[in-house]
Amino acid sequence: MFDKSHDLFPIKDQYVYLTHCGIAPLYANAFRRQHEVAEQHMRTGALIFREYDPILDRLREAAAAMMRVSPEDVAFVKNTTEGISLIAAGYDFQPGDEILSYVHEYPANHYPWRLQERRGVTLVLLPDQETVAASPVAWRFDDLTALVTPRTRMIAISHVQFASGFVADLAKLGEFCRARGIDLVVDVAQSLGCLPFYPEELGVAAAVASGWKWLLGPIGCGLLYVAPSLRAKISLSMVGAETMQQGVDYLDHTWAPHASAKRFEYSTAPITLAAALECCVREIALRYGLEAIEREIYRLQDVFLGTLDRNVARPVFESTTLRTPILSLIVPGGANAMRKRLQKENVICTERGGYLRIAPHFYNTEVEMERAARVINSAK
Repeated sequence: MFDKSHDLFPIKDQYVYLTHCGIAPLYANAFRRQHEVAEQHMRTGALIFREYDPILDRLREAAAAMMRVSPEDVAFVKNTTEGISLIAAGYDFQPGDEILSYVHEYPANHYPWRLQERRGVTLVLLPDQETVAASPVAWRFDDLTALVTPRTRMIAISHVQFASGFVADLAKLGEFCRARGIDLVVDVAQSLGCLPFYPEELGVAAAVASGWKWLLGPIGCGLLYVAPSLRAKISLSMVGAETMQQGVDYLDHTWAPHASAKRFEYSTAPITLAAALECCVREIALRYGLEAIEREIYRLQDVFLGTLDRNVARPVFESTTLRTPILSLIVPGGANAMRKRLQKENVICTERGGYLRIAPHFYNTEVEMERAARVINSAK
């Protein structure tokens, strides 16, 4: 079913690549599409703008299909930080309001909320369930509910935590937030492209992801989903010609922002990156389906775990109900030392929060997973 060829993933010629939770290799057809648009720019100059709106429209349509939402609710952004910052800066917070988040969130999902303290907003941080552990593990739903107050306006959380790989139960959390009128904003950088994510069904008000992790796109692009109900609460914090409906009539300064999520695309977009990202979404996520991609990743994890010597390294979460595409390992001999050992054997992983992260994608193979596990075992 899956095309795992070296033509589409030439990184396989040299490496066993298992760090899609960091910077993934660019999908080869996306590179070709990016080059094609760049060549059009080179050969036609300003005439490339005949393709500007069609390229962005096709990306929004593809991303919307992947998330089962309307294209009107999707915007093209540079990265997760930009998307979250546009939400945080524009949200109608009032002094005394509270934002609830997790103490070990990735910086992109921390600093934009922390910045709202200058508006008199309190950032409440959910503690880790392991209060004596040196590394992040997870948060408890009971702890979250205990911290919610009548002033809680927003919960900002990651679908999958970048260090431990802990996955939030978004269905349960979304239902909780809906019942209390709390807006749920989710960082999906570590899930979009490898896990099913359908924000309308989950009660998610906004979600943001970078395009160069599990989506296998180019560096410098991302996707922002904003539900219509949340857009009504957000004032624009960044504006430009692309914000407005009058388009290229640059002498018309009428204040007429797009009603759709296009209002967040405030300036000229890098359409070479947008075209490449659209290629990834259509040829991978929509072609194979997120559910099938998830199953293949877990199958490959099982191959790895079936070979792994638990005396050398063991998963943070053994239960299959808590598994995610990030398989974080506790390495008593040191995660960073093990990362370096693997890299010497051309097996590429990352270390975050004291864990060794094994993050295969659908195009990896059983042979590659067994090889990675054997390199780890050899440290015994």
